Amino acid sequence: MRYAVVVCLLAFIGICVVIKAGIIMFKERGYWQEVAARFVRENVSVPSNRGNILSSDGKLMASSLPEYRIYMDFMVSETDQKRRDKEQARKDSVFDANLNDLSEGLHRLFPDCSASYFRQHLRRGRDQQSRYYLIYPKRISYLQYKAVQELPIFNQGTNKGGLVGVEYNQRKKPFGSLAARTLGDVYADTTLGAKNGLELSFDSLLRGKNGVTHRQKVMNRWLNIVDVAPVDGADVISTLDVDMQDIAEKALIDEMKEINANVGVVVLMEVATGEVKAIVNMTKGNDGGYYEMRNNAISDMMEPGSTFKTASIMVALEDGYITPHTMVDTGNGVKMMHGSAMRDHNWARGGYGVIDVTRILEVSSNVGVSSLIDQYYKDDPQKFVDGLKRMSIGVPLGLQISGEGKPNVRGPKERYFAKTTLPWMSIGYETQIPPINILTFYNAIANNGKMVKPKFVREVVKDGQVLESFPTEVINPKICSDKTLAEIREILGKVVSEGLAKPAGSKQFQVAGKTGTAQISQGAAGYHANRRYLVSFCGFFPADAPKYSMIVSIQKPGLPASGGTMAGSVFSKIAERVYAKNLHYDMRHAKDSTSNVIPAVKSGQLGETYYVLNHLDVPMEHTSVARSHAEEWGKAKQDSTAVAFELLATEEQKDNIMPDVTGMGAKDAVYLLEQKGLNVRLSGVGRVRRQTIPGGRAFTKGQTVQLTLN
Repeated sequence: MRYAVVVCLLAFIGICVVIKAGIIMFKERGYWQEVAARFVRENVSVPSNRGNILSSDGKLMASSLPEYRIYMDFMVSETDQKRRDKEQARKDSVFDANLNDLSEGLHRLFPDCSASYFRQHLRRGRDQQSRYYLIYPKRISYLQYKAVQELPIFNQGTNKGGLVGVEYNQRKKPFGSLAARTLGDVYADTTLGAKNGLELSFDSLLRGKNGVTHRQKVMNRWLNIVDVAPVDGADVISTLDVDMQDIAEKALIDEMKEINANVGVVVLMEVATGEVKAIVNMTKGNDGGYYEMRNNAISDMMEPGSTFKTASIMVALEDGYITPHTMVDTGNGVKMMHGSAMRDHNWARGGYGVIDVTRILEVSSNVGVSSLIDQYYKDDPQKFVDGLKRMSIGVPLGLQISGEGKPNVRGPKERYFAKTTLPWMSIGYETQIPPINILTFYNAIANNGKMVKPKFVREVVKDGQVLESFPTEVINPKICSDKTLAEIREILGKVVSEGLAKPAGSKQFQVAGKTGTAQISQGAAGYHANRRYLVSFCGFFPADAPKYSMIVSIQKPGLPASGGTMAGSVFSKIAERVYAKNLHYDMRHAKDSTSNVIPAVKSGQLGETYYVLNHLDVPMEHTSVARSHAEEWGKAKQDSTAVAFELLATEEQKDNIMPDVTGMGAKDAVYLLEQKGLNVRLSGVGRVRRQTIPGGRAFTKGQTVQLTLN
């Protein structure tokens, strides 16, 4: 009967469970789905970690680092009233007991706020019974956050201590302004992507892929359950060299301050590979300081001035119209060309008269260059333009970085190409070419005629694996014939050694290049309103075996304006420091033939002395003495060729005869003398120079000997 009752009871309970389950599944389905939805959040995005940008030598140039805002929860989370009241009382008592220590600790970490400020501020939060009270108004670093966690109260953990940290992913540049515009910027919320520079160009690789989680509330706590794990971004290895970048930035800013310049650009490139080792873009701010605001090196569409004359002369050389020795009459420095006056910079002093092509570039004669180009190409200006195109000076480069300007070299079939256009174009006016395009052209001259694309990124890596590499790209395998190339390189060398570009030279190595000084057009106002000048120098070094090419371009208001003195001096400073950075001398050549290379050797135990000298390959004499009496004491004497060994005199080896310990170190001398029963006193440091009981004299045990060292 009892068994039957139990079976019936269990069967009844089971039927009730099934009925209730049916009611929940069908009748109350909507209600319980709404309840469940309040405790589950679907498709919560988990941001990935943005990749780093590194220099060519592995130094971190841009990275995403965590920052935190810190809050305090003054209330407990217990649901039971009695337990909550008890825990709240405990938490308040701990707060009161440790408030002073906590405030002092916060003041030490954040000295811009006093300890009394933190005491009053935290009391105010407790009085408000706040659950999310901001402790410090600024974001703090990860290290600061870890230090805050060690402070009184907060070291009890999140639940008991009440510290709440909200993490933000912030993009940082460890080297500050170095190449800041080239590296680029990201939005404050890094999940929104990048604004400019390499950050924008390689944004898809740097940002990675966000993950997906859903959040579920269990026992009054939210748990993150990963559905799709985030994929962190890859690292970009740039071609930039931090040391060269620092050298270039400092040299440029120093000169800009001295001449009160508005904008300055430096680009340093490796000749063979096209790798950009340094790029500086400085603009004068309203406060008088210099900052990287725009990537002027790749975007400035300006008339290059006299640095363009090299290309003009090369076209004429290549077409066979002239040689480096072709003579030109530049007159008194002023020549009327199609109704407009062409002037040399020294026209007021009478000009240069009759000079050859080499001298024309040495002194940067406007009249000389424009006369040649107008003479041979005025009837067929398209031939001149075709010659420029053959050298690829006006082609877009397709750089790895955004914001590239498109060169504008006007042809005779285009609008506004007048009779004066050709002569003025030949000296760098009526064309717009970004500085990096001019540098690419000069780099091709240094690279035996091969024009390579400037490169800012070497490779993209992830977890030690190379995802993508960027080999050197050739734009033009040969911009001109070897004959023209040899002639123009010789001329550019003389521009620096004998011409206006002497300030760009160096006593350590040869430099080749060309200066440029041009007035900057003010649009509709022309060249004469608010006169501004572009001074520049573009060249390569060492000229006999080029390794680096560089352009320095500076915009300044008013006169004086000199490409050689201003831009050339910056070029020289950077070139010499970069050249010195890469010097590697054979240390054997630093040996002074008149010096004694045998080291000073202290006297002591012969075996130990022999062991050390033998391992250092120091020449030795009488080595049989040291090997056969290794455990005995002796003296080491050195001359200019070797070290020789001597045993202590036979008399000095007796127990009651004072040994000569001069030349020994303190440790050896004390050991030897105390072994003989003497008391030893020391004064000074170094070797023993004097002993109060001379060597060879008899003594009694227990006697005191004073040793003087120096």
